[in-house]
Order: sequence, then structure tokens, then C-alpha cells
Amino acid sequence: MAKRGKKYQEAVKLFNSEATYEPPQAIELVKKAASAKFDESVEVAVRLGVDPRKQDQAVRGVVVLPHGTGKTKRVLVFAKGEKVKEAEAAGADYVGDADMINKIQQGWFEFDVCVATPDMMAEVGKLGRILGGKGLMPNPKAGTVTFDVAKAVQEIKAGKIEYRLDKAGQIHAPIGKVSFSEEQLNENLRSLIDALNRAKPAAAKGVYLKNIAVSSTMGPSARVNTAAYR
Repeated sequence: MAKRGKKYQEAVKLFNSEATYEPPQAIELVKKAASAKFDESVEVAVRLGVDPRKQDQAVRGVVVLPHGTGKTKRVLVFAKGEKVKEAEAAGADYVGDADMINKIQQGWFEFDVCVATPDMMAEVGKLGRILGGKGLMPNPKAGTVTFDVAKAVQEIKAGKIEYRLDKAGQIHAPIGKVSFSEEQLNENLRSLIDALNRAKPAAAKGVYLKNIAVSSTMGPSARVNTAAYR
């Protein structure tokens, strides 16, 4: 394992690795421990009591964080006709149909999220390998395949994030920046955990929220008391 830098070693001293903290304490420690010269992201890792190999225990969805993520996402909308105007009026960064598909096939990726109207999916499907490999394929479960493109774009710009269970049974998601207030980060964290609780599969048995850890991009993590969210 690579040796950690001096700043990281100093930050670790603020934490008790054996302890679990109440959410406000954990957020406070993460903010104190952040020492990078840039505005680090604050991230959450949640281990769930589900079997990621079983389809009936999949956990996936979206949540609009009340204070956003601190990063404005560039949105590409695949649409035609009147929906083009709707997407542009809502603040989409790029809108098009065949022209955008061709640009992506040529290697263009100056966007963070894709939205598509259902009538465009037959064409967008041609990009399945390219977009799917980058986690950018529009998906109805994520609300990115819809005729209500204005709402989709506005929610993404406002701080909507997608969460998805990985192979290790964990959810990783951003909840803001170190520059956010403790209150903002706590409210964003609460919104995410509430969404995960609502998404609990009926087939899940035993303890659902097994472990929650909060950290900044370059800092150590603080374990959060899961009982605060039950």
C-alpha cells in the first residue's frame, strides 16, 4: 500500500478509527481534516445488507440533493421538434439528434449526463457500447429517458444524482464540497440516506444500513452512526 502524505497523516490524528460518530460530528471532522489546496468533494460510502448478485435486491435510483453537489453538470439532450426548444429553455448545454450521435461516434464527450426522449432511443441505442461503458446511457429508472425534458434538465442542474449498488454491495455518492456549511452537508446526507431507505428491496433481510462512512476527496473517512437514520 502506498505511503500516505504528511497532510493525510496529520488529518488521521483527528479521528478515532474505532469510533462511530453522529452525523454532525462526522461532517465536522471531515471538514476539519480537508487540507488540499482545492475545494474537495465530500463523499459517502454506504454498505447495504443486500446481495448485489441477486436482481431482486438491486438498489438503484435518483435523489435531488437540497443543496446540490457543488458541481454544475453539463447536460446533453437527444431530442427533436418542439422538445429541442424545451430542453434549450430549461438550460441544457447541448441539444440535438443525429448530429450529436455522430459527434459522439467521432469521440466527443464534453458532457456529464445524457437525457433522451423515448422516440430518440432507437437511434441513441446505437451508442450503447460507447455510452454504456462510461455510465452515460440514458435510463428510464434514472429519469433520463422522458418526454418531460425540461424537468429532467432542471433537476440535474439543481443537484440530482444517481446512486447504484456496486458489486461489493456499496453505494458511493457525492454530497457536496468541503466549502459547504455543516448544515448543508448534513441535509444532503440525510436526503441521500432517506432515499436509500425508501429504495430498500422487499427481498432484503436483516440489517439494511450496515455501514456509512463520510470523507473528503483527499482525507480519511469518519464512520457514521447508522442508527441516526433508522
